[in-house]
Amino acid sequence: MSLIPSFFGGRRNNTFDLWDPLQDFPFTGGALSVPGDTASFANTRIDWKETPEAHVFKADLPGVKKEEVKVEVEEGRTLQISGDRWVEKEEKNDKWHRVERRSGKFMRRFRLPENVKVDEVKAAMENGVLTVTVPKAEVNKPDVKTIDISG
Repeated sequence: MSLIPSFFGGRRNNTFDLWDPLQDFPFTGGALSVPGDTASFANTRIDWKETPEAHVFKADLPGVKKEEVKVEVEEGRTLQISGDRWVEKEEKNDKWHRVERRSGKFMRRFRLPENVKVDEVKAAMENGVLTVTVPKAEVNKPDVKTIDISG
């Protein structure tokens, strides 16, 4: 972002303001738009780590209740985490100075590897952090038979 004088748009109150190059695009409402735009879908940060026993996904969802979150496995091996974040109700006498927290729907999808037990997926929510654990299936090692060499 850069500081651009108001004569580059004419709609700003201050002489200098943050310039948003995407503000006039209809699909987002601008990069600095109010919460609820399409960026909410991809804006949920999720960590994915693999341990010897499982794949573990952690999502920061502050202020979201577990009833507002859905964890699903689709088409066999696609993990989908989705839900809603709701905005505070505005009172008539409220004057907002800044709105940075996003609200609206969010959704993330992950293609799981073949070696997982999708029937044993577990999810837990604690202190605003969703943890999804997908256990790994045991990999059968092929039987190796040693052959004696004659001669």
